[in-house]
Amino acid sequence: METVTLDRKTAEDLVNTKISLLVERINKILRKWNYDDVDKLLEDARTGKIEEAEMDAISLTNLIDQRKNLYSLKRQWNRE
Repeated sequence: METVTLDRKTAEDLVNTKISLLVERINKILRKWNYDDVDKLLEDARTGKIEEAEMDAISLTNLIDQRKNLYSLKRQWNRE
């Protein structure tokens, strides 16, 4: 892996933009299934209540993990 140097403001802008895009994609999936709660959608997909949502549930889980990682990175920056 190659290391790239960025000024902090640019890095923060990039991370914030990525978070916004992830949130937008998460909300799009929630709207598609008429849900407003991620956990409820994931639970209903897992239990088979909405069988057709399996692929979206997988995508949703990945998007949430990415968002958590970026929020974690921002928290690290704020401690520095």
